Amino acid sequence: MFQLMRRGRRAFVSTLAISVVALSALASPVLAADKTITAVMHSDLRILDPIFTSAYIARDHGYMVYDTLIATDSNFKIQPQMADWKISDDKLTYTFTLRDGLKWHDGAPVTAEDCVASLKRWAAVDGMGQQMMLFTASIEATDPKTITLKLKEPYALVLESIGKPSSRVAFMMPKRLAETPPEKQIPEQIGSGPFKFVQAEFQPGVKSVYVKNTDYLPRKEPASWTTGGKVVKVNRVEWITMPDAQTALNALQSGDIDFMENPAFEMLPSIEADKELKLEILNKFGFQTGARMNFLHPPFDNVKVRRAALLAVNQKDVLDALIGNPKYYRTCAAVFICDTPFATDIGGETLAKGGDIAAARKALAESGYDGTPIVLMAPGDVLTLKAQPIVVAQQLREAGFKVDLQATDWQTVVSRRASQKPPKEGGWNMFITNWVSADVVNPISNVAVGGQGKKGGWFGWAEDARVEQLKDAFVRAASLDDQRKVATEIQKETYDQVLYVPLGQYQAPSAWRKSLSGVLDGPATPVFWNIDKSE
Repeated sequence: MFQLMRRGRRAFVSTLAISVVALSALASPVLAADKTITAVMHSDLRILDPIFTSAYIARDHGYMVYDTLIATDSNFKIQPQMADWKISDDKLTYTFTLRDGLKWHDGAPVTAEDCVASLKRWAAVDGMGQQMMLFTASIEATDPKTITLKLKEPYALVLESIGKPSSRVAFMMPKRLAETPPEKQIPEQIGSGPFKFVQAEFQPGVKSVYVKNTDYLPRKEPASWTTGGKVVKVNRVEWITMPDAQTALNALQSGDIDFMENPAFEMLPSIEADKELKLEILNKFGFQTGARMNFLHPPFDNVKVRRAALLAVNQKDVLDALIGNPKYYRTCAAVFICDTPFATDIGGETLAKGGDIAAARKALAESGYDGTPIVLMAPGDVLTLKAQPIVVAQQLREAGFKVDLQATDWQTVVSRRASQKPPKEGGWNMFITNWVSADVVNPISNVAVGGQGKKGGWFGWAEDARVEQLKDAFVRAASLDDQRKVATEIQKETYDQVLYVPLGQYQAPSAWRKSLSGVLDGPATPVFWNIDKSE
């Protein structure tokens, strides 16, 4: 189980995560006429603003259209992307210098002012960005190509924050778009990335279309995760919406589509047997799936009710329904991912043992729970999110909860979870989501362990002053051992207050036709640069 993750677990380059040997491919070839990659992604794309939402499909869209100042390579090392940087001797000033030839898709040059506005918008809503800003005195454009970030005191995670590979990513946008308040969506998709979004062909629920940005100047280094030369070798990429897994697999086998991000696990044997198809795990670190409660409204505004719900959860039942094959999953009570520097079961002992329904019933009876129905959103259109709500709903019912399991699609969940209204007015009590492991591997990147409440907090809006104090202690810790101690305290607080409920870890293979070459692995999204297609 999880052999690929374990193989690389010893080599940690930073406190952010684990390392792995990644595929990398050198930029080459001549673009032939009319090469189109047709892909079925894990979800339909409806919300296009990757700063407005942390949904992964919006992040994936972001990597097509936008670029980043710096990025993370296959050793979890930060590398230049749009900019190089220097750090002052006192560690208080970070100077980023834009490389030559950067243009927005509308032809305007990329300026430092654009990037400053983009950083500020990103940092207002991203967990790592928010933490970085607590230490930041100013971010300014000191000339058209120079961004100067000054700190009040040294902060070791500046580069790791701005260059992190997954949601929310610090994508650069033109100033006029980046000045949009982060709680509102930007009105158009203008980036400087390797692809251009074709707004005229965008049909939510049907397809999203991208074309090669012929003005994009790739870096000269080999592509590695989200760094290096983003060389586009095809003319066009189309994301086609196919919610039915069997329909998508049939299309892949017939050649009507080229790439399928998340085939159903029961379909993997037939993919392996097809000589025209390749099956591979691109994200070797896998995913954590977890349940988030709404702290603003009954009954989960009561910590005793939350604790009763935690006791009812059995990870193995969830993962058996979601994955089935133990080769691709593991139970794990570590909030910050098993087999990492901050992994521990402390606080999650009952979860690690498979839950305790009898204890859950007793705790719920003593909590004052009045029978308020739990509105649990259940998306049916995403393979890796369909099973969890159904299983968790049944576990909660066995513990004595009343559950209103509301069938919907994932993009509706993405929109609705942002609502702070009561459940009877279109709000919610619980939803379940997945994180790539790189997003939750430490207390700063893991947004679910925040305690900022209604202003600045992640969906669910937990308010917990102690966890915020502990996160501040984590970033000030002088050594990895000190960080581990603080991370353990954060995990204890997470389970004590039930900030969220980890439901286990899994890996998800992708499949594609062998006519595609140069498919890159990474810690987050499938990327479509570096891929070539033979006829």
